[in-house]
Formats: sequence, structure tokens, C-alpha cells
Amino acid sequence: MGKQEEYQETETESNSSDDEEDEEPEKWKKHYSSKHRMLLVGEGDFSFSVSLARAFGSACNLVSTTVDTQDNIAKKYSNGVRNVRELEEKGGLVFYGVDAKEMREHFFLRTQRFDRIVYNFPHVGFLFPEASYCQIQLNKRLIKGYLSNAKVLLKQDKGEIHVTHKEGDPYDKWDLVKKAEKIGLGLHEIVPFSRRDYPGYENKRAHGSQSDAPFPLGVCSTYKFKPNHSSKFK
Repeated sequence: MGKQEEYQETETESNSSDDEEDEEPEKWKKHYSSKHRMLLVGEGDFSFSVSLARAFGSACNLVSTTVDTQDNIAKKYSNGVRNVRELEEKGGLVFYGVDAKEMREHFFLRTQRFDRIVYNFPHVGFLFPEASYCQIQLNKRLIKGYLSNAKVLLKQDKGEIHVTHKEGDPYDKWDLVKKAEKIGLGLHEIVPFSRRDYPGYENKRAHGSQSDAPFPLGVCSTYKFKPNHSSKFK
């Protein structure tokens, strides 16, 4: 073997070794991996996104959205601005004014496909009493819009759409699983949700004069959906 060939082979091995060393190890937080390209919807004060970013050591694969404006985040949440700053410093993207029912039309999101799309405790706000027909219909419309938009933005091979949802009456009347089935999503798994699994996450009311206050969670679960009814629950 000539010196030039020997040098090229040695250089290739060295570059390969450097690439392996530069590769960050995969980190998991419950159902979510640092390797997942994730879209987080309806993020409130962004504390869930921050919890994942801290667990992963990076937010480079996180895209976090809110329906609020940047000014509203500062007014509504005591830690909202601080959380956004931390996300961006860790490499995450934050978008304001993103309606979950129309997000597939967003100038950036429509160009992307995600491994996981997550919406924790979707709710339109307390326009009527929680158990009233009108309030339930509005929340059902939100769920339907989110799921249909998320399906478009999902990687079709191994992607999952997650909804964390309170159990019991009146939340069972939102017909989450039926809504998903009607737009071609199959229920893959239901797992219990615990806020303790995500240190730093603060569930917020997000609406009204107590927008920065937590709401009682009670029993709640994360519902995982996949396209084309690929479900063991069928």
C-alpha cells in the first residue's frame, strides 16, 4: 500500500471516529427521546418544553407553539418569558399565534414532519360551564381540528400524535378516540400521566384572571395515536 493510500485510509478512520465521538447519546424522558423531532402544541408557559429540554440537555429537536402572542405570554405567566429564553438558548424554536386547528397552514410548520406531536390538556377556555353542552362542543371542535392538522404534519412511518387528557365526566364526552378514528387515526396506547414525571412542568389554567394558576389534574392519561388505524386496540 502506497503512503498516500495509507494516509487516506488512516484519515477516513480518524474522521469516522470523530463522528462517533461527536454523536450525542440518545436520552429518554418517559415516551420521548432526544432523537425525536417534536412539535409541542398549546404550550402555555412552555414549562413542559423546558422540562424535556433539560432532560435531553438540548432543545434542538423541539418546536414549541402557543396560540398566545409574545406580549400575552409575558402578561399571563410569571415564568413564561424565562422559559422561552431557556428554550431558545438550548436551540429550540418557539412560535406564537399558532392555532392548533390551523397549524398545518403555518409558514414554517407546513414544511416540517415530526416524530411526535404533543398537546397536553387541550381546552378552549371557560366560555360556558365545564359540563355544559356548548362547552363540550367547543372542546370537541378543538380536538378534531388538532388531530386532523397533526396528522398532516406527522411522519407517516413511525410518528405518533399524543393528547394528554383528564378522565371522567365531562371529559369522556369529548369523544377523543372517536374523533381520531373518523380522521384515520388509530389508538395505539393509553398510559397514565403524572406531572411528577416531568420536573419543572406546571399545568396552567391559561385563561381568565387566574391564567398563571394550576388546575387540579385528578386522573389523567396520555392517548397515543398513529395513522392508518395501526392499533392493537382495534
